[in-house]
Amino acid sequence: MKTLNRYCLTLDLINDTKLINEYKEHHKKVWPEVIQSIKDSGIANMEIYVLENRLFMIIEAEDTFDFDTKAKNDENNLKVQEWEKLMWNYQQALPTSKPGEKWMFMEKIFGLKHLSS
Repeated sequence: MKTLNRYCLTLDLINDTKLINEYKEHHKKVWPEVIQSIKDSGIANMEIYVLENRLFMIIEAEDTFDFDTKAKNDENNLKVQEWEKLMWNYQQALPTSKPGEKWMFMEKIFGLKHLSS
């Protein structure tokens, strides 16, 4: 069994109920090229959660996964760029983000593991 690295990220949506609902609908049918790009990068599992206009994403990725490599590959993928441009219509950067930065890493502050015997 492979060990996966877990990353937790956050981002806000524009605080508009109509836009938030549209965003959710888009994620019920993510484009196949976007899904393939995610898988090809070494991401094994990805989940996105929403509460009001706050998004929370969990990524579980293989050791070979690298965010910089994923970003470079995404820049060269026209469908991924089209998807990202579409998503920016719904997303808004967090107040502490740098220009052009979207998803930001969250800091883990607690962990509990329960192993059954």
